[in-house]
Amino acid sequence: MALSKFLDPKNDIAFRRIFGTEKNKDILIHFLNDILDLTGKDEIREIEFLSTIMDAEIASKKQSIVDVLCRDENGVQVIVEMQVAKTKGFEKRAQYYAAKAYSRQADKGEQYQDLKEIIFIAIADCILFPDKSEYKSKHTIRDENTNAHDLKDFYFTFIELPKFPKTKEDQLENIVEKWIYFFKYADETNEKELEKIIGSDAIIEKAYEELNRFNWSEKEFIAYEQEIKRIRDEKAVLAQKLDDARDEGIKIGEEKGKVEVAKAMLANNVDVNTIAKFTGISISEIKELQNEVE
Repeated sequence: MALSKFLDPKNDIAFRRIFGTEKNKDILIHFLNDILDLTGKDEIREIEFLSTIMDAEIASKKQSIVDVLCRDENGVQVIVEMQVAKTKGFEKRAQYYAAKAYSRQADKGEQYQDLKEIIFIAIADCILFPDKSEYKSKHTIRDENTNAHDLKDFYFTFIELPKFPKTKEDQLENIVEKWIYFFKYADETNEKELEKIIGSDAIIEKAYEELNRFNWSEKEFIAYEQEIKRIRDEKAVLAQKLDDARDEGIKIGEEKGKVEVAKAMLANNVDVNTIAKFTGISISEIKELQNEVE
C-alpha cells in the first residue's frame, strides 16, 4: 500500500495545528457545530482561544494542560481533548478540567448567576465505556427521578474511535461520520478516496490539507515525529514495566511453589540434603521450614 501524504490527526502536534490555531479556527467552529449538532440560532459563529493550562501550580508536576480550550461569542467555554490511549481516571480528569474551567470564571469576578456552560469533547482512540455500544455518547447532569435537566452547565461528549464501525469512505452518510473517519483513517487515505469523502464539505478538505505532509515545514515535521517517538517511548516503558511485573510474579510464584514442595517433603520425612538438592532452597531455610511443619 502506498504511503499516504496525510499525517495522523491523533498526533498532538497535528491535532493542535488543525484545531488549536487562529488561522484554522474556522475548522474548529465547523467541527464543534457538527459534533454538538448545533444549527440555526444555536450555532457557534465565533471563538476565542484561551490558555490551555488548567492549573499553573501543578502543570509542571503532572499533566494539567488540555489540547484546545476556547470560548464562543456567548461566553460558553469548550474543551477539546485528543486521548490516544486509555489512562486510569480519564473520566475523572474530564470532570476536573470542566470544573476547573467553570470555577476560573468566578476567579475573574463573575457572579454565580453569570457563570457560563462548559462543554467537554473527547476524541478517544481507545474504549472508555466498555458497556456502551455507541461510538458517540453525551452526558449531562439530570434528576434521577424525573430525568429533568435542571443543572445545565456541564456537557460531556465522548467519541470512542474503536467503536466506529465504518471502514470505507463510500459508507459515510453524514458530516459527523466524516469527522470520525478523518480521525481514524486520515493517515491511510489516498487522493481517490479523499474525493469521495469531501463531496461538498470544503471544511473537511481544508482539514485534510492541514495534514498534507508536503505543507509542513521541516521544523514542524520534526516536532510531529518527536511526538510519535515520545508516545512510542512511553509505550515501551509501560511494556517493560508489565514484563518486569510478570517476571517478578512468576519468580515469586516459583519461590512459593518451591517452599510448598519443601514443606510437603519435610512432612514425608525426606532428609534435608535431598530437599535442598531437589528445590534449590538452602539447608538453613529448610531447617526454618522444618519448625513450621513440626
